[in-house]
Amino acid sequence: MKIYLGPGGNCLTAKESSTLGSFERLKELNLNAQEIEFVRSIYLSQKAAEEVGKLAKDYNIELSVHAPYFINLLSDKKETVNKSIKRILESVDRAEGMGAKFVVVHAAYYGNLSKEEAFEKMKEVTLKIIEGMEKMRIKNTKLAYETMGKESQFADLDELLKLVKEVKSKLLTICVDFAHLYCRNNGKIDYSSILDKIKSFKHVHSHFSNVKYNLNSKKFVDVHVPINSHPPFEPLAKEILKRNINITIISESPKLELDSLKMKETFEKLGYKF
Repeated sequence: MKIYLGPGGNCLTAKESSTLGSFERLKELNLNAQEIEFVRSIYLSQKAAEEVGKLAKDYNIELSVHAPYFINLLSDKKETVNKSIKRILESVDRAEGMGAKFVVVHAAYYGNLSKEEAFEKMKEVTLKIIEGMEKMRIKNTKLAYETMGKESQFADLDELLKLVKEVKSKLLTICVDFAHLYCRNNGKIDYSSILDKIKSFKHVHSHFSNVKYNLNSKKFVDVHVPINSHPPFEPLAKEILKRNINITIISESPKLELDSLKMKETFEKLGYKF
């Protein structure tokens, strides 16, 4: 088994606030992953993406990419859907160039669609994206829809697994965001059940952070906070080690690499050696 840990975005404690500075800091901390954040814009050219990939290889860092937030594949506006597809394919292009294995996507909102209608539309648009990836001759990068935290958002874990099963493409997988699943189930999470459902995956790509508890609504909300309480990390680490899972865990905590270190320390305490 192999565990990859690192931040979603450049390290906060790097001497230089750049991708190179971040990679150097990851090496110092003995961390081995980073998600390149295109959430505000796809800021790398094809050439720059290739250069980032070469740097990551030099530093033995596993890369992934997060596509822009401005995506809604279930919009009732055709222009929005088309622009969303374009942003995803551009992100995939850069990811392939840098050798990143996953492009994580916040896929959609249900809007006025029923869950059944939303699923069929998502299947249709996903097939269109996969067709675009095939035309681009994408070989190594996978589209990874992320499990989402709000009931208004597509999708929960079961929906995504069903989608992967029906689309039947090696270019499609999922990103398991444990904090989002915790929010979606209002403060409940069964790591064993989640990992059972994805046991056929050769490699699991995931996100982890803690989330805020809203005292007024008495619900956990999708606001990331440092890893200290909810959801607990150690039970997840134990399940991963028990099952010998190959996994990447990207820290989306406000403390980024510092909480990746906290996760690393937990794994080491349980006997895993990085």
